[in-house]
Amino acid sequence: MTLNEEAINFLEEHIPELAEVAFKQAYWAALASGSSVLISENGNLVEVFPDGKQKFIKRLPSSTRVIRGQRLKIQ
Repeated sequence: MTLNEEAINFLEEHIPELAEVAFKQAYWAALASGSSVLISENGNLVEVFPDGKQKFIKRLPSSTRVIRGQRLKIQ
């Protein structure tokens, strides 16, 4: 099946929504399987356990602002 440009653009516009749903599903699937997950919350790295308890891991460095199309060099 070949997609035309309009169909490709439509699908690409929905990538952020699809990614959000996939991350939420993975988060809950991990907790349901008995595993803990790591999240970023208020600038901190926090481990969340299946029973809802949270454990502080460390303070995260400040975020880097990125402009659409910008290229960053990783050193």
